[in-house]
Amino acid sequence: MKKLFLAAVAVLGFSFANAQDDNSSDALSKGSFVIEVNTGSWTTGSTAFSLASVDGETAWSVGAEGGYFVMDNLAVKAGLGYSDSGNNSDGVFAYKVGAKYYVIGQIPVGVDFTGVSSDGDNANWVGVQGGYAWFVAPNVSIEPTVRYNISLDENKADNAFQGLIGFAFHF
Repeated sequence: MKKLFLAAVAVLGFSFANAQDDNSSDALSKGSFVIEVNTGSWTTGSTAFSLASVDGETAWSVGAEGGYFVMDNLAVKAGLGYSDSGNNSDGVFAYKVGAKYYVIGQIPVGVDFTGVSSDGDNANWVGVQGGYAWFVAPNVSIEPTVRYNISLDENKADNAFQGLIGFAFHF
């Protein structure tokens, strides 16, 4: 049984190493840049594009994230966004700083510090996310992602779950 377990670990290890070689591309290599836009939920410090109508009011958000690969498959990222709920309230400015790692070149996982600010009030979260990167071209990927945001101030904000679809452009 022990030999079978060690053989399975060895096969998985070699598969992982070969998968990294096969899936690594210039898009995820050290010194590359990434610009990402997301669609989906516009809550919780989102840097996503969205548009919705709620009770006759139009709610929208716009934003983007950019990053630099400090090593192969690991990008340090920052993002900015702005949203407006359309109900005569001040808009919400969102910001995000974090890192994203592409496991075997196709499974992006990330962690970041996210915050929002509106009319002097602010709330912050630590976000963790994971998804899949489908490279439709050597420098363009579509990345469906699930994300969980953990509130750092429960008096101002709740924990939140998000589903996003990201479009990443690699340079």
